[in-house]
Amino acid sequence: MSGESPILATERLGFPWQTADPFLFCVHHDDAYPAGNQELGPAASLAGRTLGQDFDGLDGWRMYHGDRVPGFPPHPHRGFETVTLARRGYVDHHDSLGAAARFGKGDVQWMTAGRGVVHSEMFPLVDSSGPNPTELFQIWLNLPRADKLVDPHFAMLWEGAIPVHREDGASITIVAGQLGDLRAPAPPPHSWAARRENQVAIWTIALAPGSRWTLPPGPAFVSRALYYFSGSYLTVDGRAALPSSVMSVRPDAAIELSAGDASEILLLQGRPIGEPVVQYGPFVMNAPAEIQSAFLDYQKTGFGGWPWPSQEPVHSRGEGRFARHADGRVERP
Repeated sequence: MSGESPILATERLGFPWQTADPFLFCVHHDDAYPAGNQELGPAASLAGRTLGQDFDGLDGWRMYHGDRVPGFPPHPHRGFETVTLARRGYVDHHDSLGAAARFGKGDVQWMTAGRGVVHSEMFPLVDSSGPNPTELFQIWLNLPRADKLVDPHFAMLWEGAIPVHREDGASITIVAGQLGDLRAPAPPPHSWAARRENQVAIWTIALAPGSRWTLPPGPAFVSRALYYFSGSYLTVDGRAALPSSVMSVRPDAAIELSAGDASEILLLQGRPIGEPVVQYGPFVMNAPAEIQSAFLDYQKTGFGGWPWPSQEPVHSRGEGRFARHADGRVERP
């Protein structure tokens, strides 16, 4: 309809960010960590922090669930996927299958939890002489009932392999999906995003001050949301956007984005799975009985146990970016 706004709804960003099917939620971690100590934790006093549950942002950074190193010690997942976009700093991964990785500086780890995996995500502060800024998105993408209990799997999307579209002050990084002739690297094989007909897209859109870019229309059957997370003046289809907000938009509309200052937007899009979602903590299934089964299975098997000697495992300070998969295969960017 002529003159109808393509913006369907606008909300302030909470914690975590609210998302629409097929996504479950998104978290944006942005921490100004100080120099690192010998353990790759902060070379600063931890006094006044609620260690093990530090989300307050004292001095501009958080320990999260770590006691010595910031991050998330071993915790289980079942029934969905995590997509971790490591924009600055590093993430050290270890899991119950014996796999490990260090990634960051634009890399993405895409993990299918499937029937169950335990993993840790620690943020090593490798620079002992200066700050260690760390920024990442973690997006939870649901799995359909048919794939809830597939074997766990992770894929590394290294920064150099992730396509970027550049146009007149706009830079669009394509983590999932396709923009013009540019297509993102393949996600894990059982991902909802692995089927092109589901039209899953995960893009970050960076706009220079004074630049404009038109988001092309997509299929009408997807959900599409724009997360305006950085900047103070942006217009969307000629309307001023509220900073730190999410806009649900018509997926089949072309939408002009115009930045008054440097602005960044995360786009999430995909065909809804359309199945019941029952979530309890780290488990996402279709029915309460399946959540009970997940807890029982985890208590019985530990989803493979924890083969690492530390509860806050990190790699050595000098280790580069790499991934060692459960089958022993090693890859580097």
